[in-house]
Amino acid sequence: MLALRLTRIAHLAVHLRRLLVAVASAGTGFLLLCALGHALSHPDAPGASALRLAWCAAPLAAAVYLAVAVARTDPGTRPRSGLSAIGLGPGRLMAVSATTTALSAALGSVAALLAFLYLRGSLTGRPPSGRVAADALAVGQSLPAPAVLTLLVLTPALASAAVAHTLRPRDPRPAASPAPRGYGRFGAYGWGKARETFGAYGRYGARTAAAAGSRAAAAVPADSRAAAAAAVPAGSRAAGAARVGAGGALQTQGSDHHPPAPTDVTTQALDAAPAPAPETEPTPRPQNTTALPWGIAILTAGLTVETYTGNAAGAPTPGTAPSAGVLIGWALTALGLALAGPGLTHLCGRLLQAARPGALRLLAGRVLMEESQRVGRPLGVVAAVAAAAYVTTTVYDGDGPGFGPLSTLGALLVAGCTVATLLTAAVEARHARVDTKDALLRLGAPPATLRAAAAVRAAALLALFGPLVLIVAVLAALPLDH
Repeated sequence: MLALRLTRIAHLAVHLRRLLVAVASAGTGFLLLCALGHALSHPDAPGASALRLAWCAAPLAAAVYLAVAVARTDPGTRPRSGLSAIGLGPGRLMAVSATTTALSAALGSVAALLAFLYLRGSLTGRPPSGRVAADALAVGQSLPAPAVLTLLVLTPALASAAVAHTLRPRDPRPAASPAPRGYGRFGAYGWGKARETFGAYGRYGARTAAAAGSRAAAAVPADSRAAAAAAVPAGSRAAGAARVGAGGALQTQGSDHHPPAPTDVTTQALDAAPAPAPETEPTPRPQNTTALPWGIAILTAGLTVETYTGNAAGAPTPGTAPSAGVLIGWALTALGLALAGPGLTHLCGRLLQAARPGALRLLAGRVLMEESQRVGRPLGVVAAVAAAAYVTTTVYDGDGPGFGPLSTLGALLVAGCTVATLLTAAVEARHARVDTKDALLRLGAPPATLRAAAAVRAAALLALFGPLVLIVAVLAALPLDH
């Protein structure tokens, strides 16, 4: 009931994204039912039917990936403070999100069943025209109810399971520190990194606060201070200071118009820590480049499998579907690009900040580094789909695989789901940096600078992933184009 209430009161954009999930589930379910119909119409060719069913894994994976992206951007199931007191903790919200995804996908599966029954003439009594439609729809044969139910439940079950795994509650583990920090002189909370001797606060307490402020100012990188100062006009710098943290996130620090209250030497000694590090520990930067070598290795393995399969079987004829080796090779290629996408996006952000960057390039590069994990994987999947489309148009010369109109439906499903996932991830990234954008606007940064930074990010990603798509596509098409 809670999932239905949250679905009813959601915004229009949320409903549109859930409708996309339902459409993707409907298309995937229809392709699965068509594979079942081909198996019923051709009982003497189980290999071809199994290959058709295996090729349905691509739109199925794309639909599940879109469902996960939509669930991540759902504002109704986002954890908020105070909800745990009424029984809506992270675990309950995860269950609500998984239930909502299952309902959307189940609606699409019901629509797929109705469309399949309508096209095969079970609802109208008129059989379809055309041999291809009759073979794929199993006209004149009874459908096994267990098989139909299993194929229709597959997409909602996998989508809800993927959403539950992605949004599962995680134990907050604090960052490892070399030693606990001490709050007081006698270590009421724990001993500090370096023990102070008796009377140290009396001798050096007056200078500890100034030294701590100097260390905090020195902890900010010089290029970050320069970018924040250049992005804000001179007349607005008195209202606050923009600072870029060590983890790549932009932070703001408002100016204090009230002078601090005078304190004695003992209070200064208790407030100031003797350790050389500042009081607030920096946010750890996500390691987005660790999966880059694995992604490159898996991408190379996928291209190797495609090359071996193409040299062994040759170019496929227009009347046959691509072999299972091509499917495995493309699956590995897509997985490799998805794993390498965050690292490549992070690298693109670093390259933007090279060679004495200005405020514009520095802002664009830091945002790319911060959003590399969120946007990099959908970019890698879109690159794989674009490379596959290039290979299809080059090798088959417009004839397409032997699935006929079903191949067009599958290609549209995969391309539409991947592009929708990328756009959804971009919306999620935009919502994540709303506070930073508002802070920069309050400090006086012109909106044209923020729009120019977004254009620079898009151009840099296109300049990096465009040649990568062409290289992967040419390498994948070489063993097939002969």
